[in-house]
Amino acid sequence: MKRRHEMPFGAECLEDGSVRFRLWAPAAHRVELRVEPSLKDSKDKLQECSPAPLRRRMERFDGGWFELVTDQARPGDQYLFRIDDGQEVPDPASRFQPRDVHGPSEIVDPAAFEWRDENWRGRPWQEAVIYELHVGAFTPAGSFSGVCERLDYLAALGITALELMPVADFPGKRNWGYDGVFEFAPDSSYGRPEDLKMLVQAAHERRMMVLLDVVYNHFGPEGNYLNSHAPQFFTSRHCTPWGNGINFDGAQSRAVRDFFIHNALYWLTEFHFDGLRLDAVHAIADDSKPDILTELASAVQSSLPADRQVHLILENERNQASYLRRTQRCVPQTYTAQWNDDVHHSLHVLLTGERDGYYEDYADHPLDQVGRCLTQGFAYQGEPSPHRNGKKHGESTAGLPPAAFVGFLQNHDQIGNRAFGERITRIVDARAVRAAMEILLLAPAPPMLFMGEEFAAESPFLFFCDFEKDLAAAVTNGRRNEFARFACFGDSAQRERIPDPNAAATFECSRLDWSRISEPQSETSLHFYCRLLKLRREKIVPLLFSTCVPVADYKIEEDGSLVACWKFANNSELSLLANLGPAGLHDVKAPPTPILYASEHIGKDELKAGSVPPWSVVWSLRI
Repeated sequence: MKRRHEMPFGAECLEDGSVRFRLWAPAAHRVELRVEPSLKDSKDKLQECSPAPLRRRMERFDGGWFELVTDQARPGDQYLFRIDDGQEVPDPASRFQPRDVHGPSEIVDPAAFEWRDENWRGRPWQEAVIYELHVGAFTPAGSFSGVCERLDYLAALGITALELMPVADFPGKRNWGYDGVFEFAPDSSYGRPEDLKMLVQAAHERRMMVLLDVVYNHFGPEGNYLNSHAPQFFTSRHCTPWGNGINFDGAQSRAVRDFFIHNALYWLTEFHFDGLRLDAVHAIADDSKPDILTELASAVQSSLPADRQVHLILENERNQASYLRRTQRCVPQTYTAQWNDDVHHSLHVLLTGERDGYYEDYADHPLDQVGRCLTQGFAYQGEPSPHRNGKKHGESTAGLPPAAFVGFLQNHDQIGNRAFGERITRIVDARAVRAAMEILLLAPAPPMLFMGEEFAAESPFLFFCDFEKDLAAAVTNGRRNEFARFACFGDSAQRERIPDPNAAATFECSRLDWSRISEPQSETSLHFYCRLLKLRREKIVPLLFSTCVPVADYKIEEDGSLVACWKFANNSELSLLANLGPAGLHDVKAPPTPILYASEHIGKDELKAGSVPPWSVVWSLRI
């Protein structure tokens, strides 16, 4: 089976064997195409000489478009655009950058890949158990093929959805992925486009969805050549943490909007991804109606087959519940779910006692906020935010199902944004971490794990990149100065201890150490996660199919325990009793029966006597 997404830009292989090149360059007067013929399968390779490059002037069309169709180019050839007889630039819609961001683009024929998953239609979101990973740091190979080798392990764990951190081509050999500058090109350090397709196909063969993290709020600082020929991609009317905003709503913004909409469709169609996670959409400024987020979601819904289950996930600091609304049949109108930072932040404060930065918003009533997150989605639904100087934060989540809120205790940000990239298991009592996960893995909201979390990995996940010299120094200094407001880093000498993001060693120590998985502590942790995810699959998921929005409520008892309840169809009732603190509780009202799960350190007679040890969780399920 062949899969191809036809785009109005880039290098498109046509049915007659020719190639159509198309570039949006509204600031250019003249564009010349230069193609370097591939030596693959060429007699010239035997003669140890290179064929002469093809140079052709492209025809200009209305709207700033340049186009050329030629039968003298083929897949595997590499090409550049020469702007106004000056700078040569890669294709911003390149499907592959074999020589990194400053090199030429490669012509790729998507029809050359033969798909074998024609019967795959995805999985319902109610079944989602997400596993976030960084391709480069997940395995020693640091490649798409390396991830493939671990798919059986992940399937046995109970994972139903892989989430890949961004793979769009970035500068250098290592990066978190949020500095991508070629949105359509999988980074060459991970492998070729076919390798990524093989990974997606292999996951589907194991009934695993694959989600891709995409960045539509900015381009990275190195390798972005758009200003040379299309400065209209950006606007000074909107500012972002990375400079001028992307022009989604000004003059000539139609081509910009189409660029990102086609990017979403490209990944979902040509690579058969099951969904996208849109990074930091709160940093996308767009005053038009419909805004780019709404138009993109609409394009996905109208362009893909109705029988495909595709899921769009948001990271949105603004808690805009309006993007998560459902139809009467519980179908997402625009977006399927959002990463729920509120549940992470409130749990983190309870477990660590940290109150710096955005944790300020959860310092006073973290247990109450955990209860609200579990039963209602967001902790902030329009209340004043101390961290935002009293500004009202969030929107009402009334009518939204638990499936709209992805719960987690760790992710790349929450680990990597710490100065030394410590995982929470390095800074918190193990019983506290287990209690939090006993809640998240069995709560109705879909849970997410960060790579290695399941076997209590001790390797840090640091911020790393590989920029050119001057930019590298600026990034290193900027990273260290970010922590100057913390008392422990007030001295410059202390900030020098923070690992250099550009050092290869920073990346290397962030790789998962799989050799530890056979150690007793890791085996115990892995067994714990497998057991809970099996319970989720067998007991919790069926409830989620029975009812779109269960009747849910919580309260904090006088004894200090958190009690929550979800009522589903046919009088099914899921109940939670939790002691999320370091002191034991007494005179606690016994939880409902039958008990589905209880923390292992709770004695058989303790609950009957009204005693709940520190960091304890009890789930009950009546069907």
